[in-house]
Amino acid sequence: MKSNFFKYIFIIFAVVLVIYSIYILYFKNKDNPKEIVENDTEEIVEIKDIRLGISNYDTMNPLISNNKEILNIDKLIFEPLINVTQDYKVQMCLATECSKISDTSYVIKVDNNKKWQDGSTLVAKDVQFTIDRLKEGKSIYSYNVEKVNGVEILDSSTVRINLIEPVPFFEYNLTFPILPNNYYIGEDFYTTAKTPIGTGMYKIAKIDSNNITLEKSDKWWNKQKQDTKIETINIKIFSEIGEIYNSFKLGNIDIFTTANYNLEEYIGTIGYAKHEYKGRNFEYLSFNCQDNILKNPEVRKAIGYAIDKTNILGTVYNNNGYISDFPIDYGNYLYENKSTSSGYNQEQAKKVLTDNGWEYKNNKWQKLQNRSTSRINLNLTVNREDANRLAVAENIKTQLSQIGIGVTINKVSASSYNSILQNKNYQMILTGVYNSYSPNVETFLGANNLQNYNNDEINTILQDVKNIKEENLLKEKYNRIVEIYNNELPFLSLYRNKGTVVRSQNLAGEITPNNYFSYYNFYTWSRM
Repeated sequence: MKSNFFKYIFIIFAVVLVIYSIYILYFKNKDNPKEIVENDTEEIVEIKDIRLGISNYDTMNPLISNNKEILNIDKLIFEPLINVTQDYKVQMCLATECSKISDTSYVIKVDNNKKWQDGSTLVAKDVQFTIDRLKEGKSIYSYNVEKVNGVEILDSSTVRINLIEPVPFFEYNLTFPILPNNYYIGEDFYTTAKTPIGTGMYKIAKIDSNNITLEKSDKWWNKQKQDTKIETINIKIFSEIGEIYNSFKLGNIDIFTTANYNLEEYIGTIGYAKHEYKGRNFEYLSFNCQDNILKNPEVRKAIGYAIDKTNILGTVYNNNGYISDFPIDYGNYLYENKSTSSGYNQEQAKKVLTDNGWEYKNNKWQKLQNRSTSRINLNLTVNREDANRLAVAENIKTQLSQIGIGVTINKVSASSYNSILQNKNYQMILTGVYNSYSPNVETFLGANNLQNYNNDEINTILQDVKNIKEENLLKEKYNRIVEIYNNELPFLSLYRNKGTVVRSQNLAGEITPNNYFSYYNFYTWSRM
């Protein structure tokens, strides 16, 4: 009995303690209702720096460096006369005006209110000095001034640039960074130990063997965007790209740019975000439009319908690229056809041929032309030293055989390939180019093009667009070019490469890269 009595007493005592505890907690929290919320909420701290990684560092001087990522970062420090926007329009930067005086002469006005990072004034002499350095041929940007014959200084804010010959959309050539003349007086430009200065958002504060530090410049002219949250950019220098991947996985780098197709093998698939953009390595299948068979547009169009570009991109390139429909579909504002379809349709390929008098007999497409029978048997030339293009050629041969078009692959050495290409001695050839930022398509459709293609209307349009500034009219002209291209298909656009900006999840802001620049809208970025 006694044991049961004490047992009940203990239970009652425990219940009273529980009730009392609940009572105390309730009234305490009632008097301080925010206490628990405040203790459980993690304070978000905005960090004022950002960490980048580069490999194979050479120099921060943008006119000397051969490192693509350095040149990318340098756009935050050094500025051009004319910039390129996210959709590849030209935009005045250090220049306030670019006037075309004739086909071979341009007058450029620079803004004397803009300052170098040492406080000195931007002047016309700086433009002349920069172009003179580029004409020495030691810079990636030397190509931009290849057709420049000379630069005249008209006054402190004005230069005249004279060309050897007309350059369509020459404004796109003025996207090289400008450096100050006076800063390098008495110095050997290529060996000086002086830290280069620009007119941009950031300035170089320190360079050593392992790190480069950039700081926000108080001399930057763009006051509207000068309130960027990032005060400092810390650039870590690595000997190879693999070290960047490892550092990123460890959380020591916030963002980097890569063209690596197998990125996931190095950094996994979680803990970061990717921002992909279309590159300008453009691959295409060129048709000799003077060839007895390929001079027929319906044959070229049938080939276009018969080739599944998606299949090629998947089997040969592991889907690391973008299907291409036209040379400037890398994001240029003048290409308005938003189709991403490869146009693959085997039945339509056959219909195009039959509608134009071709018959499929004895396992061949044939047609009576000028009292003789033409048969579609084609040769495809490819550089045998290019493994990817060899694989593409085999894929195309297989696909065309499925609609009854026979293909013989002509596998040649690199030297023979270049000779054949130069002399246009082929029926079909796999080739490619690196697109310029300019929307000029004369290389593909203008005089002396690789395809021996001629269209009077396109020739007229290509002359017209050289002198048109009004955007809507330019778009109208380019839409017509694309329409004619699709109807006649003098070459078949295949695909282009891709680039990737990789960022950690604690980096926020508008991250909208293209092939020209990875850091658009940098002033909106922040790190938490």
